[in-house]
Amino acid sequence: MGTEHASAVEISEPFLPDSGKVREGELEETIPEWRDQITVRGLVVSALMGSLFCIITHKLNLTVGIIPSLNVAAGLLGFFFVKSWTGFLSKLGFSVRPFTRQENTVIQTCVVACYGLAFSGGFGSYLLAMDERTYELIGVDYPGNRAEDVLNPGLGWMIGFLFVVSFLGLFSLVPLRKVMVMDYKLTYPSGTATAMLINSFHTNTGAELAGKQVSCLGKYLGISLSWSCFKWFFSGIGDSCGFDNFPSLGLALFKNTFYFDFSPTYVGCGLICPHIVNCSVLLGAIISWGFLWPFISQHAGDWYPAGLGSNDFKGLYGYKVFIAISLILGDGIYNLIKIISITVKEMCNNSKQNNLPIVKEVQDSESSKLLMQQKKQDEIFLKDRIPSWVAASGYVGLAAISTATIPVIFPALKWYLVLSSYIIAPALAFCNSYGTGLTDWSLASTYGKIGLFIIASMVGGNGGVVAGLAACGVMMSIVSTAADLMQDFKTGYLTLSSAKSMFVSQLIGTAMGCVIAPLTFWLFWTAFDIGSPDGPYKAPYAVIFREMAILGVEGFSELPKHCLAICCGFFVAALVINLLRDVTPAKVSQFIPIPMAMAVPFYIGAYFAIDMFVGTVILFVWERMNRKGAEDFAGAVASGLICGDGIWTIPSAILSIFRINPPICMYFGPSSSS
Repeated sequence: MGTEHASAVEISEPFLPDSGKVREGELEETIPEWRDQITVRGLVVSALMGSLFCIITHKLNLTVGIIPSLNVAAGLLGFFFVKSWTGFLSKLGFSVRPFTRQENTVIQTCVVACYGLAFSGGFGSYLLAMDERTYELIGVDYPGNRAEDVLNPGLGWMIGFLFVVSFLGLFSLVPLRKVMVMDYKLTYPSGTATAMLINSFHTNTGAELAGKQVSCLGKYLGISLSWSCFKWFFSGIGDSCGFDNFPSLGLALFKNTFYFDFSPTYVGCGLICPHIVNCSVLLGAIISWGFLWPFISQHAGDWYPAGLGSNDFKGLYGYKVFIAISLILGDGIYNLIKIISITVKEMCNNSKQNNLPIVKEVQDSESSKLLMQQKKQDEIFLKDRIPSWVAASGYVGLAAISTATIPVIFPALKWYLVLSSYIIAPALAFCNSYGTGLTDWSLASTYGKIGLFIIASMVGGNGGVVAGLAACGVMMSIVSTAADLMQDFKTGYLTLSSAKSMFVSQLIGTAMGCVIAPLTFWLFWTAFDIGSPDGPYKAPYAVIFREMAILGVEGFSELPKHCLAICCGFFVAALVINLLRDVTPAKVSQFIPIPMAMAVPFYIGAYFAIDMFVGTVILFVWERMNRKGAEDFAGAVASGLICGDGIWTIPSAILSIFRINPPICMYFGPSSSS
């Protein structure tokens, strides 16, 4: 889930290739053919890294739902693995092919495409919302929550579903790659930053810095892995033991989920995510768990029946879920309208003299070199064409297969509804890709939620919940992969990589993800109690997405007392806060919170907000003491913390599968005298 608003900045051409300068000898660089840019060693590294990042994404998705960008880690680790491999073989006397930035870009593309499906595949949201645990959690007697609308996860149907929906987005916008990248000169900030990173690796000074960054990443990966292993020994049986339940701020605050749980993953997220995101999450935790939930709890017996279970939707639990939904929808709808408005305005405006993040021509002492560089980029980008008929026939063929297959997996989602989705999907994919190019903000989940509400309401009570959730997956997959592909085209354009190699590597990475993402999810599903509201893997968005589908079918009649009025208030507040962020000066708007980030702790709890805030405080102090060091190494430190904790998930899951429990339960309670 994205939580960062990119500012509207101007990026001038010299800053794109290599932080301001065209590298010496770059214009004479020999560019490999597109087939040579895709190597066996690169694909092996992509599969290994894709598996690791899928595990990390699942862990984050099933705990808090905030997924930071792992592009820096993917670029660093890809560079490190291949450089280490080629160096090792060279020392043994073997002749090895040089590691080029084009091959580095292909690895990056494969990895991002692979682990992207761990998020857009719905393993923590719309697919998991169909399972029996989520159905029981909402309540078997809850209106609109039918036993017939249950489909438990299964490897076979999940892999099949991903294969039939994940490739259409790649074919939907291929013919527009020249328009988006070269004609409109869309920035795609993340794609541009990735290209700058990869370009810097393949210079002498950049390679030296990359080596230091990899060393730093490895150091903190080892620390994080060792700490996660150490914590395991004290975590006991159940979910109330160990450092994950350490009342670091006192027992009173601990009862309201305010405590530091010593999680390297969340501290790493705090180091990666912008300060405003981390502060927004903490503010949301304070508003909800510090004030709102205690206030509503005082009205038990009046607003809702007293004595209900902690997970009963007719009580406080219902307020938590629906108020979080209202904030998420308010933020998503505002940004959808905003980005569509920007897109329409920019497409209708022939003049590019505005404050949108477009690439401008620069006239300076190096202008001739820059023009030659841009000419070479254009030439290479257009050299290996992907025929439009291939894209069109691929989309039509895959749409036909998907239209016939999806109703077999989800009988409630009729073929004509699937076909209708595929007819309008390219237009939505274009809007999302264009908006991502301008703002770096992908609204794939928002498009998915809109599809969810529309299809659920159209199908009604006879299967509308599952149909809506499945339609959400169809829409999310198309608009998400289309935006990712355009971002990869931008990266390839700036690293002098072939458009065809980018497209093929995206196809390969997506195929890897269709298998690896379900397999790594299955590791979690078989080893841990997924969806338990009292466990570490709460899967918060599974409940939220199922409730959205039920709302689409049933409406708002069954909400607790005053819940709808409070939800409307928070929905309007989300719109107003976003509007203030856009109309106030930058020096003011940088301190205005982001509603989407505020919504996450409303349902989950405040503990991870404390961890992320610790990460942002560390980064803030580091930046004040040594800004250059923070800029160079903060991403590596954060990636190491996240990756090390993610790696420990594998042995932890294996131990759980074999029923090997931690030997010690470290528990904290009040002293006997109190």
